[in-house]
Amino acid sequence: MVAGESSGDLLAARLLSGLRPHLPDALFHGIGGARMAEYGFRSHWPIEKLSVRGLFEVLAHYREIKGIQNALRDRLLAERPAAFIGVDAPDFNFGLEMQLRQAGIPTIHFISPSIWAWRGGRIKKIGRAVSHMLVVFPFEEAIYREAGIPVTYVGYPLAEVIPMQPNVGAARAGLGVGADETVVTILPGSRMSELKYNSAAFIGAARLLAQRAPGLRFLVPMAGARQRAYFAELLVKAGLDEVPLDVLTGHSHEAIAAADAVLVASGTATLEVALFKKPMVIGYRMMRASWEILRHMGYQPWIGLPNILAREFLVPELLQDAATPQALADAVWRQLTDDAQRHNLEQRFTEMHHSLRRDTARESADAVLRVLAQGGAK
Repeated sequence: MVAGESSGDLLAARLLSGLRPHLPDALFHGIGGARMAEYGFRSHWPIEKLSVRGLFEVLAHYREIKGIQNALRDRLLAERPAAFIGVDAPDFNFGLEMQLRQAGIPTIHFISPSIWAWRGGRIKKIGRAVSHMLVVFPFEEAIYREAGIPVTYVGYPLAEVIPMQPNVGAARAGLGVGADETVVTILPGSRMSELKYNSAAFIGAARLLAQRAPGLRFLVPMAGARQRAYFAELLVKAGLDEVPLDVLTGHSHEAIAAADAVLVASGTATLEVALFKKPMVIGYRMMRASWEILRHMGYQPWIGLPNILAREFLVPELLQDAATPQALADAVWRQLTDDAQRHNLEQRFTEMHHSLRRDTARESADAVLRVLAQGGAK
């Protein structure tokens, strides 16, 4: 198995929780994180090695990433595992899966790339690389069936993990936040490249919000100690280290549950915020050259998963040059102060939560077991 970032680690752990009881003696190994390790997974490289986003950012690390991919490929071709499961990380996993499948090793991919949003031509490559696709959104199933690719809809794993009615009081108490405090949670991203490009704008927005309402409490969870140290360096460099922040290592779900509004980088975290029924503003910045290429490749006007699922702009999206500290601060302030919007979002996100809730651990494990029983689609 290969998971390429913290969200993939969490998703893979849900799959492993369903598989492990059926395969108690199986060796699960490859690249993964701490949550996967809880189910006996052995990682040969740190998951952070693959946590790079953006075209040019990936190019800067290409030699190392390609070396890891080749080393893992050679190991698996020699070992000939019962199956390979790629969890998200499509640019790394599809190339690996194609070579393994050509050698007769069943390949399963968990979490479809956003072919419905951009780079739709990739589905032909996916068909050559993947024996079976596990998808987490209901509308994705028809896309793969029409392309002749075996597919199973397994639900969105976090829709089962996150409670329908989160315990806000417990989350606040656990983080030392008062019941009457107004809280903004800031999620600039789990990847180092996301922190590099989002942190100054996001924390600049926090400084403006703190000036507007001095009593605001800001929670900023980091994916790990490495990200936390880098984030601190970025704030000093940007002259923002005086902004009053509660920086956490981990505890992202508690920080979201405790929030009155969330400023979040585009990605899977936006859907986590929606499952917690929180008003949000989606922001994202990246290397200029990457942005100039990617902004012409989209098929639809939304990039945030809650907006894509709703097929409308339920929450604001501020991207690249639009994601200024002032614009982000103004948008967050509206989310904090618009009670009608808050009520509407809570209702819409509850409906979204119900539509995504399945027994993902069981559904995904059953699909993998079926592939193993068949020996994979050659």
